[in-house]
Amino acid sequence: MKLKKFQPLLEVLIAAILCFGIHNLFFYYNQNNPNYQHFHFDLTTIYSFFLTCSLIIILLLLFVKQRSIDNVGFTFLFTTCLKIGISFALLMPILNSKIANIGYEKINFFIVFAIFLSIETVVSVRILNNNQ
Repeated sequence: MKLKKFQPLLEVLIAAILCFGIHNLFFYYNQNNPNYQHFHFDLTTIYSFFLTCSLIIILLLLFVKQRSIDNVGFTFLFTTCLKIGISFALLMPILNSKIANIGYEKINFFIVFAIFLSIETVVSVRILNNNQ
């Protein structure tokens, strides 16, 4: 079945939706805390960016797996490094900000980055271990 080939994309999407829901609940319950207000990037924007990057990376890994399974690991490393570079470029306004409580936004950005990196890693390992 052709749809089974794209199951890793569905796994990434479901994991991202679950993490976004939990993260959004955290912000909902802390909406009166001044440390979690006035972020440069809202939660939806950050999750949308990282979800798009993750889906592109997994789709690329699935394509590379069809061509040559030996290059899947190298492709994952290259695309992850590229995502790190783009993420750092997006993080520059936050790093250069003079707002007093900017540390909370930096931590928030890093948490979302780490969540998606771990999701991508688990799905990539599953792609490599699948011997079809």
